Amino acid sequence: MKKIILLLMLIAAPLTVRAEEPVLDQPHWSFEMKAGRFAPSLADWELHYGKRDMPEYALSLAYKLLRQVDIGIEGGLAKTRGPATAALHGSQAGNVTYEIYPVNAFVLFRGVARDNQLVIPYIGGGFTKILYREAVEGQGSTHGSANGYHARGGLQFLLDGADRDAANAMYLDYGVIHTYFFVETEYTVAKVKEVSTDLGGTAYLAGFLFEF
Repeated sequence: MKKIILLLMLIAAPLTVRAEEPVLDQPHWSFEMKAGRFAPSLADWELHYGKRDMPEYALSLAYKLLRQVDIGIEGGLAKTRGPATAALHGSQAGNVTYEIYPVNAFVLFRGVARDNQLVIPYIGGGFTKILYREAVEGQGSTHGSANGYHARGGLQFLLDGADRDAANAMYLDYGVIHTYFFVETEYTVAKVKEVSTDLGGTAYLAGFLFEF
């Protein structure tokens, strides 16, 4: 009898250890922060502002309908200044400041086949609204909005394995289950109705995504 009890204890011991090991939850939300360069579709942009593109920054929050499908909202900012003619204002100017605030509602499809997949391709798109403002030094400003759409795609690279201690700390302290570095290209079309001017363009961005 003692031998049988001892054998049962030996069998049960590893099962107990495994049962006590923490199991990571499946993520339900994702948060992105990214930056890059935005090249507007406005005609003669380089002539007006003396450069081909301008810096862009954005944040997004998304909910996971499935492990492979996210729906979310994103807000961004792109701003530049140049000594040239105002593209929207239509007058000669010494200094022109141009800024846009794109807001995106999107659906994202991610090629996730397993939980610890190192590289994940993704595509997405949706509705875009761009708020704009162009200020001419000493001559006032013009502002408004444009509606349209956007499409984007890129690659996400899992960073959990790069530093296990940091990944565990992020999970224990903030509930972050996975961390990714990503690069993407985003194409936007958004036209001002009154003048049929397209405020969209192409953005090349990189950033970090946190799943929790």
